[in-house]
Amino acid sequence: METIVKVRMADLAICRAPEKITTIGLGSCVGIVLYDSTTQICGMLHAMLPDSRRIRNNTNRAKFVDTGLVDMLRMLEHAGVNRRMLMAKVAGGAKMFDFPIESDDTSIGHQNAVMAKLVLQQLRIPLVAEDTGKDYGRTIVFDPSNNELEIKAVGHPGLII
Repeated sequence: METIVKVRMADLAICRAPEKITTIGLGSCVGIVLYDSTTQICGMLHAMLPDSRRIRNNTNRAKFVDTGLVDMLRMLEHAGVNRRMLMAKVAGGAKMFDFPIESDDTSIGHQNAVMAKLVLQQLRIPLVAEDTGKDYGRTIVFDPSNNELEIKAVGHPGLII
């Protein structure tokens, strides 16, 4: 029987093959996967907001791209992952609503995707694939046995990156 670890909104988790890891409801949120193909260990973060320093109530570190990624990296290292072997894949960051005062560049989704790339760059973790932006939500499933990120979206063809 297949085991799938579920990551809720504003949360993170790690797993090891043959387990898979998933999150649903990525609208403006971003799903960030860090993985090590040699150990077949991975982590997934479902972040709602880009920057913990902009919000007063920031006790849930997984809610934010900046702090959630750092915490996930620590968890992966504690599980035996070599930081230099990590790679990343990102999905989500959509512009879900068409507000007249919000441009594509100022949407929370866009800011989440930009922050994910910035923090990954700062942590020196290569981003090898992404499916971000657009105007629809996504569900993602990552399989650390083959490093495939399956992206599902209602009304859109499935995608594997």
